[in-house]
Amino acid sequence: MDKINTVAIVGGTHGNEYSGIYLLRHWDKQPEIVSRSSFSTQTVFANAKAHDENKRYLDADLNRQFGMDDLNNYELRGYEQCLAKSLNQQLGPKGNAKTDFIIDLHNTTSNMGPSLILLQADEFNRKMGAYVKDKMSDAVVVFEDHATVEEHYFVSSISKQGVIVEIGPQPQSVIRQDILDWMAEMTKHILDYIELHNTQALPDLSSSYEAFKYTETLSLPLDEKGERAGMVHKAVQDADFSPLKDGDPIFTLFNGEEVYWQGDYIAYPHFINEAAYYDNNLAMSLAEKIIVETV
Repeated sequence: MDKINTVAIVGGTHGNEYSGIYLLRHWDKQPEIVSRSSFSTQTVFANAKAHDENKRYLDADLNRQFGMDDLNNYELRGYEQCLAKSLNQQLGPKGNAKTDFIIDLHNTTSNMGPSLILLQADEFNRKMGAYVKDKMSDAVVVFEDHATVEEHYFVSSISKQGVIVEIGPQPQSVIRQDILDWMAEMTKHILDYIELHNTQALPDLSSSYEAFKYTETLSLPLDEKGERAGMVHKAVQDADFSPLKDGDPIFTLFNGEEVYWQGDYIAYPHFINEAAYYDNNLAMSLAEKIIVETV
């Protein structure tokens, strides 16, 4: 893995996820907190207009606009579609980015704790996960390497390397100290890891650790009219990263009936009942537990 020379910390990709926005403001006043000797750091307030209007987005989810085809399609003229092209020029362009590493800061309404989402499972990312978990006992590492970086449509996929810091539970348009503190701590550890990587000073890391690998996304139950017919089961609610076995209840229909998980693997739900996903009727993501080797 080559030396990382330029890092961008992005907040406000969603305008009503406040922790990253307020941390950016704090770091802009005290840039030494996110500065390191071996690389340059910039902060980017991605969607200030959505924040001004206290919305996740104005026209479309900004964190779904960075697919290569969409970035190259200038007939897409919605606000976030145009904003994505501007950010791509500022940080990218994707595929040949001037930014080596992007940290994208997010809040979730789900009970995910401090979660580090990695888009690749190469040695650099595997060791980053180990370093963060060694330094932060509460941290959860999730691999979303089911697609290549080029195929992903997240802000953090502009650069060759990038991560998503996802911290919850926090309601939209609210600040919680425990959540903000977790986000600040995880960001510090990521920056420290990059510095140690660049200076070839990484300490001994755990040889292996538990993590999660994304498998699929489940939708809320719908009736024949396409209207919601049920909700996340109370046994699953707030139980992010707890095991879900074949035959366990997963949804309760509004008529009182229960729907059971039918799967051939033990699933670990996360993003459970995420408020922002209701516009797409998404109930949760599922993952498998894996053991990650760092050597």
